[in-house]
Amino acid sequence: MNLPNPHTPVLTSRLPRVGTTIFTVMSTLASETGAVNLGQGFPDFDCDPALVNAVTAAMQAGHNQYPPMPGILPLRQAMAAKVEALYGLRCDPSTEITVTAGATQAILTALLAVVHPGDEVIVLEPCYDSYVPNIELAGGIPVRVSLTPGSFRPDFGRIAAAITPRTRALIINSPHNPSGMVWSESDMLALQALLAPTDVLLISDEVYEHMVFDGQPHQSAARFPGLAARAFIVSSFGKTYHVTGWKVGTVIAPATLTAEFRKVHQFNVFTVNTPMQHALAAYMVDPAPYRDLPAFYQRKRDLFRAGLASTRFRLLPGEGTYFQCVDISGLSVPERDLPEADFCQWLTREIGVAAIPLSAFYGDGFDQRVIRFCFAKRDDTLQQALQRLARL
Repeated sequence: MNLPNPHTPVLTSRLPRVGTTIFTVMSTLASETGAVNLGQGFPDFDCDPALVNAVTAAMQAGHNQYPPMPGILPLRQAMAAKVEALYGLRCDPSTEITVTAGATQAILTALLAVVHPGDEVIVLEPCYDSYVPNIELAGGIPVRVSLTPGSFRPDFGRIAAAITPRTRALIINSPHNPSGMVWSESDMLALQALLAPTDVLLISDEVYEHMVFDGQPHQSAARFPGLAARAFIVSSFGKTYHVTGWKVGTVIAPATLTAEFRKVHQFNVFTVNTPMQHALAAYMVDPAPYRDLPAFYQRKRDLFRAGLASTRFRLLPGEGTYFQCVDISGLSVPERDLPEADFCQWLTREIGVAAIPLSAFYGDGFDQRVIRFCFAKRDDTLQQALQRLARL
């Protein structure tokens, strides 16, 4: 039925400052121009066929209906065993581990569970682009604290100064996206001491936990009793097993925090893909895939850094993740003086390699002449990109 002059309802956006993300812009441009896409952070290679076969086996075994709301117990038990073996934290899979629809959902759910309107949540910039919108959706106030430019190490003086009686939580991310910086044991001990006299909760985004290089251990919040007692610790099977499209992760938290987390989880997701959970539980019986991951990605990092060494890019430290940041200020092309975002568009169109500007990870668009590449790619993809970047 056609109505004359239909009225269009007025809508007030919950996220008025959110538009099309830089990741969508750069991936679209890379597709349109045939550029090598080193922008978005996901592999272009397949996962272990045994993991895919395990999903098929789970489906054929009839695991196709709703699983329990917190996730199937065998997967939670496998995570509990892994965390105790790696980090020394003994947690109860029944009351302290929840399977989530990826890490982004986990972070949003944690914030919705504990943040009330007007609460402050500290984020350390540059930061993953979901943090601030998630805080705002929970009614919280994001408080932005800059990591040290260049090294991206935490500045505990700045963090301490940002804590007020209204601070409800702090979000940290190590290994760090976008910089590849890894928090040290001394960093975590300093954070533990800083938070000890407060009621500030911790959301520890550890999705790159198995991508720490040069023989260094991952300093999980699970290693530090004073942090583990106040933390939601977020992990990602997608990152660990090269299956980002599966969107399966976990949150480990003390029972009191987990109870609040699950109150929200049951209504914003309820539960997570059943056959994938059974497949992951079976696959985790062998710890080799995640234990071998640091060497796997370190080889790719070293290959990519060696290729970039012949260019005028200045390599920033790459301690972890599958990202490499470079300073563009020493390039010999006039376009080096463009804003980072414009430079990345030029690089995609004219050189044929897509990257992400670091300014996209700051609320104020802070431009420090640094861009980010993703090296979670096949060797031939990386070699093709390096051949094109060699022109610089």
